[in-house]
Amino acid sequence: MTTAPVVQAAGRLAPLHVRGELLAARRVGAYHHLTLAAPGIPARFRPGTFVALSVGETHLARRAFWIHQVKPMGGYGATIQIVVAPVGVGTRWLADLGVGATLEVTGPLGRPFALPKEPVSCVLIGEEYAAAPLFPLAERLRERGCRVSMVVAGRDEAHLLSTLEAKRSARSVTVVTRDGSIGHKGEVADVVADVLRREEAAVVYGVGTVPSLHAVAAAAEEHGAWSQTAIEQPLTCATGLCHGCAVPVVGEDGAPRLARACADGPVFRGDRVRWNEVAT
Repeated sequence: MTTAPVVQAAGRLAPLHVRGELLAARRVGAYHHLTLAAPGIPARFRPGTFVALSVGETHLARRAFWIHQVKPMGGYGATIQIVVAPVGVGTRWLADLGVGATLEVTGPLGRPFALPKEPVSCVLIGEEYAAAPLFPLAERLRERGCRVSMVVAGRDEAHLLSTLEAKRSARSVTVVTRDGSIGHKGEVADVVADVLRREEAAVVYGVGTVPSLHAVAAAAEEHGAWSQTAIEQPLTCATGLCHGCAVPVVGEDGAPRLARACADGPVFRGDRVRWNEVAT
């Protein structure tokens, strides 16, 4: 396993359960960006944490979303922005909500990204809507004097998240699309090793599909970098009580065990995940 540099784990505060209000909604490419007033949650936010939203009275399971931005809005103070890909019943319900709608919001949930204590070269790799938490992470890293580079990937141009924002957030941006409509044609796995070498990466952060995160972790270990991967798993309770979002990992003692994506994660050291056993 890769030897980890000295890092500072971001602290966690207890999540809140509040009634939120939809303040703004806009469609950008394949996604809907929703801005929510969720009192108390923005102050507890750390990059890599997420919120769970109730999606109507007929759908019992809540839906989990990365927090993409925290920003002030009018008289509401700090608000949160999430990115919704309307692919199922619950996400389509959210995408169709009108401004002023109310909904139950729980968060922030999960273990956030750890931040380096010293300025180092960092590469942030995000795939489709899952790239959302990397933008506030880039801001925190720049505040610490880190050199930030990004890889933004998607199946096509419409499924890339915030490429213009990425160019404002990072010193260099590599764009990858599966269909070659913009940037490099291919997958994250096709470019990650070259990017890590070019940027002389010391720490690598990744969010996306399991195959892409596996490639990120493997490339980081080969390069001698320390990796953190945020893993998305279907969530039922989103609080760790049901143990329904198991991630196979290797513990600190070297023994295999199961961790909970929602409570022990979603951020895990890339070299501690047993990638071949993670459900895709």
